[in-house]
Amino acid sequence: MSKVSMPTHPNPEVAEEIAYGKELILHTSDFFGPKGSIARTSNGMNCTNCHLDAGTVDYGNNYRAVFANYSKFLERSGTLENLEKRINDCFQRSLNGDSLRSGSKELRSMVSYINFVGNDVPKNTVPKGSGIYKLKLLDQAADPKKGHKVYTDNCMRCHGENGEGSLSGGYSADYFEVPPLWGNESFNTSADLNRIINLAGFIYTNMPHKIASSKEPVLTQEEAWNVAAYIISKPRPQKFFKEDWPNLKTKPVDYAFGPFADDFSENQHRYGPFQPIIDFRKKNH
Repeated sequence: MSKVSMPTHPNPEVAEEIAYGKELILHTSDFFGPKGSIARTSNGMNCTNCHLDAGTVDYGNNYRAVFANYSKFLERSGTLENLEKRINDCFQRSLNGDSLRSGSKELRSMVSYINFVGNDVPKNTVPKGSGIYKLKLLDQAADPKKGHKVYTDNCMRCHGENGEGSLSGGYSADYFEVPPLWGNESFNTSADLNRIINLAGFIYTNMPHKIASSKEPVLTQEEAWNVAAYIISKPRPQKFFKEDWPNLKTKPVDYAFGPFADDFSENQHRYGPFQPIIDFRKKNH
Protein backbone atom coordinates (compact mmCIF):
# COMPACT_ATOMS: atom_id res chain seq x y z
CA MET A 1 0.00 0.00 0.00
CA SER A 2 1.38 3.40 -0.96
CA LYS A 3 1.30 6.48 1.21
CA VAL A 4 -1.64 8.82 0.77
CA SER A 5 -1.12 11.71 -1.61
CA MET A 6 0.27 14.94 -0.22
CA PRO A 7 -2.41 17.62 0.19
CA THR A 8 -1.97 21.00 -1.42
CA HIS A 9 -0.55 23.35 1.20
CA PRO A 10 2.03 26.16 0.89
CA ASN A 11 4.02 24.85 3.86
CA PRO A 12 5.60 21.44 3.03
CA GLU A 13 5.90 20.46 6.70
CA VAL A 14 2.21 21.15 7.30
CA ALA A 15 1.31 19.28 4.12
CA GLU A 16 3.30 16.28 5.33
CA GLU A 17 1.59 16.38 8.74
CA ILE A 18 -1.85 16.51 7.09
CA ALA A 19 -0.95 13.58 4.83
CA TYR A 20 0.22 11.53 7.81
CA GLY A 21 -3.00 12.36 9.62
CA LYS A 22 -5.01 11.09 6.66
CA GLU A 23 -3.01 7.87 6.61
CA LEU A 24 -3.74 7.38 10.30
CA ILE A 25 -7.46 7.86 9.61
CA LEU A 26 -7.42 5.39 6.71
CA HIS A 27 -5.20 2.70 8.28
CA THR A 28 -5.57 3.20 12.03
CA SER A 29 -5.18 -0.48 12.81
CA ASP A 30 -1.76 -0.65 11.17
CA PHE A 31 -0.50 1.83 13.73
CA PHE A 32 -2.59 1.02 16.83
CA GLY A 33 -4.37 -2.30 16.17
CA PRO A 34 -3.55 -5.82 17.41
CA LYS A 35 -0.26 -5.77 15.47
CA GLY A 36 0.21 -2.00 15.40
CA SER A 37 3.58 -0.52 14.55
CA ILE A 38 3.30 2.21 17.22
CA ALA A 39 1.14 0.58 19.90
CA ARG A 40 -1.24 -2.36 20.22
CA THR A 41 -4.08 -0.71 22.04
CA SER A 42 -7.17 -0.82 19.78
CA ASN A 43 -9.30 -3.26 17.83
CA GLY A 44 -8.73 -3.90 14.12
CA MET A 45 -11.04 -1.14 12.93
CA ASN A 46 -9.99 2.07 11.24
CA CYS A 47 -11.38 5.57 11.66
CA THR A 48 -12.55 5.47 8.03
CA ASN A 49 -14.84 2.52 8.82
CA CYS A 50 -17.16 5.02 10.52
CA HIS A 51 -15.95 8.25 8.84
CA LEU A 52 -16.23 7.15 5.22
CA ASP A 53 -13.46 7.94 2.73
CA ALA A 54 -11.42 9.54 5.49
CA GLY A 55 -14.33 11.71 6.61
CA THR A 56 -15.22 13.31 3.27
CA VAL A 57 -18.54 11.68 2.24
CA ASP A 58 -21.80 13.62 2.54
CA TYR A 59 -23.71 12.19 5.52
CA GLY A 60 -20.95 9.62 5.88
CA ASN A 61 -20.10 10.90 9.37
CA ASN A 62 -17.77 13.38 7.72
CA TYR A 63 -15.46 16.00 9.20
CA ARG A 64 -16.71 19.02 7.26
CA ALA A 65 -18.12 20.88 10.29
CA VAL A 66 -15.35 20.07 12.77
CA PHE A 67 -12.91 22.94 12.21
CA ALA A 68 -15.77 25.47 12.28
CA ASN A 69 -17.17 24.24 15.59
CA TYR A 70 -14.34 23.02 17.82
CA SER A 71 -13.56 23.57 20.64
CA LYS A 72 -17.13 22.68 21.58
CA PHE A 73 -19.21 22.11 24.70
CA LEU A 74 -20.46 18.52 24.70
CA GLU A 75 -23.25 17.35 26.96
CA ARG A 76 -21.76 13.86 27.18
CA SER A 77 -18.81 15.08 29.22
CA GLY A 78 -20.39 18.31 30.43
CA THR A 79 -17.20 20.12 29.43
CA LEU A 80 -15.68 22.19 26.65
CA GLU A 81 -13.84 19.66 24.51
CA ASN A 82 -11.07 20.32 22.03
CA LEU A 83 -10.49 18.15 18.97
CA GLU A 84 -7.76 16.10 20.67
CA LYS A 85 -10.27 15.04 23.33
CA ARG A 86 -12.88 14.19 20.71
CA ILE A 87 -10.44 12.00 18.75
CA ASN A 88 -9.44 10.18 21.92
CA ASP A 89 -13.12 9.59 22.68
CA CYS A 90 -13.29 7.68 19.41
CA PHE A 91 -10.18 5.67 20.26
CA GLN A 92 -11.73 4.65 23.57
CA ARG A 93 -15.20 3.92 22.21
CA SER A 94 -15.39 3.13 18.49
CA LEU A 95 -11.93 1.54 18.46
CA ASN A 96 -12.42 0.07 21.95
CA GLY A 97 -8.91 1.08 22.86
CA ASP A 98 -6.79 3.61 24.73
CA SER A 99 -6.27 7.32 24.25
CA LEU A 100 -3.34 8.68 22.30
CA ARG A 101 -0.80 10.70 24.24
CA SER A 102 -1.66 14.38 24.28
CA GLY A 103 0.65 16.34 21.99
CA SER A 104 1.94 13.22 20.22
CA LYS A 105 2.87 13.42 16.55
CA GLU A 106 0.00 11.12 15.66
CA LEU A 107 -2.64 13.08 17.53
CA ARG A 108 -1.34 16.39 16.12
CA SER A 109 -1.41 14.96 12.62
CA MET A 110 -4.97 13.68 12.93
CA VAL A 111 -6.07 17.09 14.21
CA SER A 112 -4.33 18.76 11.26
CA TYR A 113 -5.99 16.47 8.73
CA ILE A 114 -9.49 16.75 10.21
CA ASN A 115 -9.19 20.54 10.37
CA PHE A 116 -7.91 20.57 6.78
CA VAL A 117 -11.06 18.79 5.56
CA GLY A 118 -13.26 21.62 6.84
CA ASN A 119 -10.90 24.60 6.74
CA ASP A 120 -13.07 26.48 4.23
CA VAL A 121 -16.23 26.31 6.38
CA PRO A 122 -17.10 29.60 8.16
CA LYS A 123 -16.83 29.50 11.93
CA ASN A 124 -19.88 28.36 13.90
CA THR A 125 -21.70 27.03 10.84
CA VAL A 126 -22.65 23.51 9.80
CA PRO A 127 -22.70 22.87 6.04
CA LYS A 128 -25.35 20.68 4.46
CA GLY A 129 -24.31 17.03 4.34
CA SER A 130 -22.30 17.19 7.56
CA GLY A 131 -22.23 14.35 10.04
CA ILE A 132 -25.09 11.83 9.90
CA TYR A 133 -28.47 12.10 8.19
CA LYS A 134 -31.42 12.55 10.56
CA LEU A 135 -34.21 10.11 9.78
CA LYS A 136 -37.86 10.72 10.53
CA LEU A 137 -38.73 9.04 13.83
CA LEU A 138 -40.86 5.90 13.68
CA ASP A 139 -44.26 5.84 15.37
CA GLN A 140 -43.43 2.42 16.79
CA ALA A 141 -40.35 0.65 18.10
CA ALA A 142 -37.78 -0.47 15.55
CA ASP A 143 -37.93 -4.24 15.09
CA PRO A 144 -34.76 -6.38 15.30
CA LYS A 145 -36.61 -9.39 13.84
CA LYS A 146 -37.57 -7.46 10.72
CA GLY A 147 -34.05 -6.04 10.71
CA HIS A 148 -32.60 -9.55 10.54
CA LYS A 149 -34.23 -10.05 7.14
CA VAL A 150 -32.96 -6.68 5.93
CA TYR A 151 -29.49 -7.66 7.13
CA THR A 152 -29.63 -11.05 5.39
CA ASP A 153 -30.81 -9.52 2.11
CA ASN A 154 -28.54 -6.47 2.00
CA CYS A 155 -25.66 -6.63 4.51
CA MET A 156 -24.60 -10.21 5.14
CA ARG A 157 -22.69 -10.66 1.89
CA CYS A 158 -20.16 -8.04 3.04
CA HIS A 159 -20.35 -8.04 6.85
CA GLY A 160 -20.81 -11.79 7.28
CA GLU A 161 -23.51 -13.97 8.78
CA ASN A 162 -22.31 -13.16 12.30
CA GLY A 163 -21.44 -9.51 11.69
CA GLU A 164 -17.75 -10.37 11.78
CA GLY A 165 -16.65 -8.26 8.81
CA SER A 166 -13.62 -9.31 6.79
CA LEU A 167 -9.88 -8.81 7.13
CA SER A 168 -7.75 -7.63 4.25
CA GLY A 169 -4.83 -9.77 3.15
CA GLY A 170 -2.97 -6.70 1.96
CA TYR A 171 -1.24 -4.05 4.01
CA SER A 172 -1.93 -5.81 7.29
CA ALA A 173 -3.63 -9.02 8.34
CA ASP A 174 -5.44 -7.01 11.01
CA TYR A 175 -6.86 -4.37 8.71
CA PHE A 176 -10.65 -4.65 8.50
CA GLU A 177 -11.58 -4.11 4.88
CA VAL A 178 -15.21 -4.57 5.98
CA PRO A 179 -15.77 -3.64 9.64
CA PRO A 180 -17.35 -5.98 12.18
CA LEU A 181 -20.77 -4.81 13.31
CA TRP A 182 -20.86 -6.72 16.60
CA GLY A 183 -18.68 -9.07 18.59
CA ASN A 184 -15.37 -8.59 20.36
CA GLU A 185 -13.69 -6.67 17.51
CA SER A 186 -16.46 -4.14 16.98
CA PHE A 187 -17.21 -0.76 18.56
CA ASN A 188 -18.18 -0.88 22.21
CA THR A 189 -21.34 0.05 24.09
CA SER A 190 -20.29 3.69 24.54
CA ALA A 191 -19.66 4.39 20.84
CA ASP A 192 -21.90 6.91 19.08
CA LEU A 193 -22.95 4.31 16.51
CA ASN A 194 -24.32 2.12 19.28
CA ARG A 195 -27.20 4.61 19.41
CA ILE A 196 -29.94 3.63 16.98
CA ILE A 197 -30.72 7.16 15.72
CA ASN A 198 -27.11 7.60 14.63
CA LEU A 199 -26.72 4.09 13.23
CA ALA A 200 -29.99 4.13 11.28
CA GLY A 201 -29.16 7.49 9.67
CA PHE A 202 -25.67 6.31 8.77
CA ILE A 203 -27.01 3.09 7.23
CA TYR A 204 -29.75 4.84 5.25
CA THR A 205 -27.42 7.12 3.28
CA ASN A 206 -24.41 4.83 2.96
CA MET A 207 -25.37 1.16 2.87
CA PRO A 208 -24.87 -1.04 0.98
CA HIS A 209 -21.43 0.56 0.75
CA LYS A 210 -20.48 2.16 -2.57
CA ILE A 211 -24.04 1.58 -3.83
CA ALA A 212 -26.26 3.76 -1.65
CA SER A 213 -25.84 7.50 -1.20
CA SER A 214 -27.73 10.35 0.39
CA LYS A 215 -29.18 11.18 -3.03
CA GLU A 216 -29.99 7.57 -3.95
CA PRO A 217 -30.58 5.44 -0.84
CA VAL A 218 -31.23 1.72 -1.35
CA LEU A 219 -33.11 0.91 1.85
CA THR A 220 -36.31 2.55 2.98
CA GLN A 221 -36.10 4.57 6.17
CA GLU A 222 -38.07 1.90 8.04
CA GLU A 223 -35.65 -0.78 6.81
CA ALA A 224 -32.73 1.32 8.01
CA TRP A 225 -34.32 1.66 11.45
CA ASN A 226 -35.01 -2.08 11.68
CA VAL A 227 -31.60 -3.26 10.54
CA ALA A 228 -30.00 -0.80 12.97
CA ALA A 229 -32.15 -2.35 15.70
CA TYR A 230 -30.91 -5.79 14.70
CA ILE A 231 -27.27 -4.70 14.85
CA ILE A 232 -27.48 -3.00 18.24
CA SER A 233 -29.35 -6.00 19.66
CA LYS A 234 -26.17 -8.03 19.25
CA PRO A 235 -23.37 -8.39 21.84
CA ARG A 236 -20.35 -6.13 21.77
CA PRO A 237 -17.61 -5.04 24.18
CA GLN A 238 -19.03 -3.54 27.36
CA LYS A 239 -17.35 -0.25 28.21
CA PHE A 240 -18.85 2.64 30.15
CA PHE A 241 -17.49 5.93 31.49
CA LYS A 242 -18.75 7.14 34.85
CA GLU A 243 -18.22 10.76 33.80
CA ASP A 244 -20.66 10.49 30.86
CA TRP A 245 -23.87 12.54 30.97
CA PRO A 246 -23.34 14.37 34.28
CA ASN A 247 -26.71 16.00 33.65
CA LEU A 248 -29.12 13.11 33.04
CA LYS A 249 -31.65 15.47 31.47
CA THR A 250 -29.30 15.90 28.49
CA LYS A 251 -28.76 12.18 27.89
CA PRO A 252 -29.88 11.38 24.30
CA VAL A 253 -33.26 9.69 24.01
CA ASP A 254 -31.64 6.72 22.25
CA TYR A 255 -28.85 6.20 24.77
CA ALA A 256 -30.00 2.83 26.07
CA PHE A 257 -28.25 2.57 29.43
CA GLY A 258 -29.65 4.00 32.65
CA PRO A 259 -30.02 5.79 34.88
CA PHE A 260 -32.46 8.14 33.13
CA ALA A 261 -34.24 11.34 34.04
CA ASP A 262 -37.53 9.69 33.08
CA ASP A 263 -39.44 6.45 33.69
CA PHE A 264 -39.11 4.98 30.20
CA SER A 265 -37.46 1.57 29.94
CA GLU A 266 -34.00 0.80 28.62
CA ASN A 267 -35.72 -1.14 25.85
CA GLN A 268 -37.66 1.94 24.71
CA HIS A 269 -34.54 4.07 24.91
CA ARG A 270 -32.83 1.48 22.70
CA TYR A 271 -35.47 0.87 20.01
CA GLY A 272 -38.11 3.58 20.46
CA PRO A 273 -40.64 4.88 19.92
CA PHE A 274 -38.86 8.09 20.84
CA GLN A 275 -41.53 10.74 20.42
CA PRO A 276 -43.16 9.94 23.80
CA ILE A 277 -39.77 10.41 25.49
CA ILE A 278 -39.23 13.70 23.64
CA ASP A 279 -42.72 14.92 24.57
CA PHE A 280 -42.16 14.00 28.21
CA ARG A 281 -38.92 15.98 28.28
CA LYS A 282 -40.52 19.03 26.71
CA LYS A 283 -43.25 18.93 29.31
CA ASN A 284 -41.12 18.25 32.37
CA HIS A 285 -37.76 19.85 31.68
